[in-house]
Amino acid sequence: MRYPYIAYSDKVTVHPLFKWLTGEPFVISMAAGSDLYDQVDLLNQRAFQEWLDKKIDRNSPHRRDQVPPLHKWGVASYLENREPLLYKYPQMKEEQRYFHLGLDIIVGCGVPLYAPLDAVVKESGYEEGEGNYGGNVLLMHESPFFETFYSLYGHLNRERLPAPGDSFRAGEAFAFIGDFHENGNWFYHTHLQVITQKGYEQGFVSKGYCSAEDLKVIDTLCPSPLLLFKT
Repeated sequence: MRYPYIAYSDKVTVHPLFKWLTGEPFVISMAAGSDLYDQVDLLNQRAFQEWLDKKIDRNSPHRRDQVPPLHKWGVASYLENREPLLYKYPQMKEEQRYFHLGLDIIVGCGVPLYAPLDAVVKESGYEEGEGNYGGNVLLMHESPFFETFYSLYGHLNRERLPAPGDSFRAGEAFAFIGDFHENGNWFYHTHLQVITQKGYEQGFVSKGYCSAEDLKVIDTLCPSPLLLFKT
């Protein structure tokens, strides 16, 4: 069975990537034309983090009667065109890679990530430079019930990365959210990206964004990660 159809299999259980996420997420859009650009300077990621901290309160108890509702975590979407945010990065501008291939899950610095499925660490390392992944991990998922595929996690703690070849059972912690100095100078989150075997062979481990031309075949390379993210 191919991803994402594993979601319909009674033989496959996807575990939460983060534990104790409660309530509805705070949904943001960093797409071209979003009014978020009128509210905060997204090119200043520390200022953006301060803005997020006012919108997401991870310490207070969740109350259904609170108005506006209290958000404990947040998300930003797959396949957004983020050209206004990315044009300043040469590695993106050169190839016109502005379409986001991951799901950004916004949680606190230092929060652990848990394997959604049984996994082996295929790659683990640090990508230097502003706008890049910083600490990152590529998990390989193999099973008799589905075709092998990969899940990629970026913007992690550099000092607490697993080693290539390490194995994790579904539900085991394998990495932690990184701070600015080690996560590519991004707001606190992880970039979750699903990569097929074909996508892996075509080098999409190093591409968190694609061009408009790539969109024609992106389902076969980096399909939506939404079905791999459970709360």
